[in-house]
Amino acid sequence: MRHPILGTALALVAAAFATGAGASEVYQWKDASGVTHYSESPPPSGNYQQRKISDSGASTSQTTSNGQASANPAAAENPQCAIARRNIETLRGEGPVQQDDGEGNVRELDADERANQLELAQAAVRAYCTDDAPAA
Repeated sequence: MRHPILGTALALVAAAFATGAGASEVYQWKDASGVTHYSESPPPSGNYQQRKISDSGASTSQTTSNGQASANPAAAENPQCAIARRNIETLRGEGPVQQDDGEGNVRELDADERANQLELAQAAVRAYCTDDAPAA
């Protein structure tokens, strides 16, 4: 079973930890092949999401290539929180977990890698989830 969301969540967690005490902007978009990209600068054309990442989590606004932005309505749950919870559920499951390296190469995680990814997903829950609900 392929779980590309895991790689996305891990990239966001890494970006969040790399920002330190201040806020940082990260741009997310998908290319023509459907591959998700993250960058500190927006893509030259097309739709993208601008994410402002801080110590308390991330807020998102949808922006088009012509620079018109519209804030997303407040969601009941931060999307990164939902992704992190699903990743924890997957990593705690019985089946094999595969990871895409971003270049289309997929491989199965071994026990140590799986444990490391579980720790990262739990850190993402702490970073992005503000409610008191238990992590999956």
